[in-house]
Amino acid sequence: MLSTQQSAPTTSPSRSSATTDAVAAHRRVPPPQNDPNLSYGPGSPERAELKSRLDAMSGSTVEIPVIIGGKEIRTGQIAKVVMPHRHGHVLGTWHKATPDLVRQAAASALEARREWASWPFEDRAAVFLRAAELLTTTWRQTLNAATMLGQSKTAFQAEIDAASELVDFWRFNAGFAQELIGEQPISTHGFWNQIDYRPLEGFVYAITPFNFTAIGGNLSGAPALMGCTVVWKPAGTSILANYYTYKLLEAAGLPPGVINFVPGDPVEISNILLDHPELGGVHFTGSTGVFNHIWHRVGQNLSTYRSYPRIVGETGGKDFIVVHPSADAQEVAVAAVRGAFEFQGQKCSAASRLYVPTSMWSDVRDRMVAMMREIRIGDVRDFRNFMGAVIDQKAFTKISGYVEDAKQNARVVQGGGCRGDEGYFIEPTLVETADPGYRLLCEEIFGPVLTAHPYEDGKWRETLEVVDRTSPYALTGSVFARDRAAVREASTVLRHAAGNFYINDKPTGAVVGQQPFGGSRASGTNDKAGSKMNLMRWVSPRTIKETFAPATDFRYPFMSEE
Repeated sequence: MLSTQQSAPTTSPSRSSATTDAVAAHRRVPPPQNDPNLSYGPGSPERAELKSRLDAMSGSTVEIPVIIGGKEIRTGQIAKVVMPHRHGHVLGTWHKATPDLVRQAAASALEARREWASWPFEDRAAVFLRAAELLTTTWRQTLNAATMLGQSKTAFQAEIDAASELVDFWRFNAGFAQELIGEQPISTHGFWNQIDYRPLEGFVYAITPFNFTAIGGNLSGAPALMGCTVVWKPAGTSILANYYTYKLLEAAGLPPGVINFVPGDPVEISNILLDHPELGGVHFTGSTGVFNHIWHRVGQNLSTYRSYPRIVGETGGKDFIVVHPSADAQEVAVAAVRGAFEFQGQKCSAASRLYVPTSMWSDVRDRMVAMMREIRIGDVRDFRNFMGAVIDQKAFTKISGYVEDAKQNARVVQGGGCRGDEGYFIEPTLVETADPGYRLLCEEIFGPVLTAHPYEDGKWRETLEVVDRTSPYALTGSVFARDRAAVREASTVLRHAAGNFYINDKPTGAVVGQQPFGGSRASGTNDKAGSKMNLMRWVSPRTIKETFAPATDFRYPFMSEE
């Protein structure tokens, strides 16, 4: 039995030897499960807590700095954070990064990489798992309220985004990463083969959009989990929720400089970082045009980079619902209304074009119109509202232009109202056209406008081919049919028309771990956010072969004489 008075060792182990002398247990992350969505029904505790947080945040202002190497920097070059549904209400201000600060952010990421890349995977994962747990508990309503106020999402749309989806990204990414690094090659008794999943050299440039708070946390967080360090440029129109996302990661123990929070002019920031010789990768969600520019600029700079940068992007969509004559009209109508108008159609996956057989069109149309007339639009703090406002004046102007075009060149079946005096409100709008090449069936609108094209019942196959070739995008799409042969045919013809394909469901609502998200063609690189495929992009594998008994003779047996 050991004595409690046992003397201490005469020499203290160094930091490195203490690490190697410890029992190197193979730790496993907790099995990920999807975070359950709270209902926010009347009388529920989450409803009361969220309303309280909304009151507090809307009644105060916040000053959002640039954050580099963990240090908050206020440049004095500021912009306002406003509510899209009440754009005269200022929620805070944010400071714009200067060119010198952008360069400092890259340097900070490169410096932080020296230690962060050497951390065991389990220690990096622990930061994000702790962040996920904080988000499910003490931080949940802060991120939800910031998303509602800054991006005009309803309570449920904020809940499935800023809370549940972001929790799922952080938890499932840890599980997927564990699976990935566990994939090792075959060995024999004579040698041992291993794969070393090294983080990318350099830094990752994360460019995130306004429409999903969870995307900000994932595009910056996924590379960091794999050992990369990041310069994060959030969209100015979602900066409130993105700022709190960064502060949450900081509270969870993320070391300074691993993620650097750099809001500012997107063109100026991109020009500096895309020209940096230590650019290791780009993690992007946004417009196809911007992504094309990024790819072009990287291509121009290939000879200056230390390594070929990894370019991962999810861009636009012109997402479809195609209906077979065997489908149920009520199911189609509900899917179309929810898929097109939730969050004002500002989802990359939102239904934007609808193909319905003429024999069903009047029935589907009338059911949709009845639902649309019940939809309330307004301040998202009023939980009776189904829709809020579009994100800003630029979006309002663009979408209003498409609505006016529809009034002149097609038929507006329902909606079409646009009012921007108090908030950027656009009514849910259903357009009908006989022209399958009409621009509202081809161009991305990113607003609450759904264009329907009734087709002749006998032209199912021809209509599928029209759906496939009409748009350059290939993000999401769905088919409604009871006839299984029709489902199979649609799935075959439209195999490359959508990276996320839904059968008898709306084309929105992908869940981490269930439907990995991403599209191809003009919709991006299809690296599937929320899956092992995406994480693979942030590592550069090294194969290691260790031979236990090396050869001592250069000659081979076949060389011996008979």
